[in-house]
Amino acid sequence: MSAGRSPTVRLRRLAGELVRLRCEAGYSREEVSQLLGLASSTVYRIETGHTRPQGRTMRDLLALYGATDQERAALLELIRDAGRRGWWHSFGDVISGPYVGLEAEAASVRNYEPVMLPGLLETEDYARAVIGAALVEDPKEIERRITVRLERQRRLSDPAFELWVVLDEAALRRPVGGPHVMAEQLRRLQELALQPNVTIQVLPFDAGAYLGMGNPLAILAFPDPEDGDIVFLESAGGELYLEEADQVRRYAQVFDHLRAAALSPEKSREKIESVEKEMA
Repeated sequence: MSAGRSPTVRLRRLAGELVRLRCEAGYSREEVSQLLGLASSTVYRIETGHTRPQGRTMRDLLALYGATDQERAALLELIRDAGRRGWWHSFGDVISGPYVGLEAEAASVRNYEPVMLPGLLETEDYARAVIGAALVEDPKEIERRITVRLERQRRLSDPAFELWVVLDEAALRRPVGGPHVMAEQLRRLQELALQPNVTIQVLPFDAGAYLGMGNPLAILAFPDPEDGDIVFLESAGGELYLEEADQVRRYAQVFDHLRAAALSPEKSREKIESVEKEMA
């Protein structure tokens, strides 16, 4: 995986700078749309990092906002860099949303999962069972999805990347793929938990009710402090990305509560080993 800032992160930075310039210039999105003859949806997608503006559109935006020569040079460099393709782009047919690109360049991920294991920790057989349960029937698509998950896991070999996962005990006990597959998965968890850049904690059943129970979340932080943290929430209704400082702070507090309610990393490894022996 290449070093440096990913196209997804660059596009996010570009979007934030364009929003700042628009606000400083005193324009609303609707006014920009009308003045430049752009669809309002296009302006929205540019400012939310979903679309890389074309060269002419970018030049028009910078002229309208009265960008300085220094700002113009910096943003044009950003847009050029944002056009570079990361490894995940070749899997666009099986990847929805920007999460994989963001994760690829994150410095750390804090993850809570109540019923299943996160993709970064899954064995190939566990992943195959999860993907099959999602009604994916095309064998080629299943294999491509598995390839993406295994490629994502290369981040764990980077000592500069930190992963902290809190799992509900239910995620350990659900026999995804059957007892044999789950036992292998639990052994894999024990191995990963020994890596210095991976922390795994288990929230046992006897902890009772706890803050944030049942709502999976991930908080991604990036090497450059100018790239603020992102909260990722996923449900049957789709993906949600939160970037406002107060929203991120609120979910960071939730994750701190989850860590405090969970078993220590050492006790968690013992719990995982105990459940694995039951599965075996």
